[in-house]
Amino acid sequence: MRTSGGDADPIEAHVAELAAALHGPAQAKSRMVTEFREGLLEAASDLSHGPGSDCDAARRAVCEFGTVAEIAPSFQRELTIAQARHTARTVALIAPLLLLCWYLVRAWDDFTGHRLPDPVPLLVAHLGGVAVSASLLAAAALGVTGVLARRFPTPHRLPLVVAWTATTTAVTLGVGALTLAFASVLATNWPSSLVAGAVTIVFHAKVAASARACRECARLSVAVPC
Repeated sequence: MRTSGGDADPIEAHVAELAAALHGPAQAKSRMVTEFREGLLEAASDLSHGPGSDCDAARRAVCEFGTVAEIAPSFQRELTIAQARHTARTVALIAPLLLLCWYLVRAWDDFTGHRLPDPVPLLVAHLGGVAVSASLLAAAALGVTGVLARRFPTPHRLPLVVAWTATTTAVTLGVGALTLAFASVLATNWPSSLVAGAVTIVFHAKVAASARACRECARLSVAVPC
């Protein structure tokens, strides 16, 4: 739709402005923006039966829905919860894999009769404790934002807690990868430690990216009180 003066379609301009203001999982954001556009088009269609042109109806529909500054916070809160659930799911699934990598390295070293320096298993044990704690916290966050959300309101700062839990997990995985790389230098059977360290680096990158996105969404939601 174009106005007589060649200006952009008011609905598409409004939708584009809203999309630029929102942050969150791409799929959830796309669905949300699509539903918003369909709502605007439906409202404009209803209004087009009255006096004025189609463009006038589109402008009135945009005015009825509200400005981006007015409607974006409610959309962002929903996207923030979606991002928090995505991040929590990532942490819950990946964090325990650090222990699995270490278990496989130890099993291989035991099989070959090699023994790593004592500080290495001790450090990995502490990292494993952090990973398990983060995984449990992430699972609890999934429960709070899932089934329990139907009965109880979601805590306002829960996405921020999930974001920093994921950040802690990413740091733990990074240190774990360095520890496994160090172990590969000391080990005569270095390929097992090196492969485990490389896999852990991949996990670290995935969790770190999700944690960064969750921190950004949580920051936007905290800035706008419920």
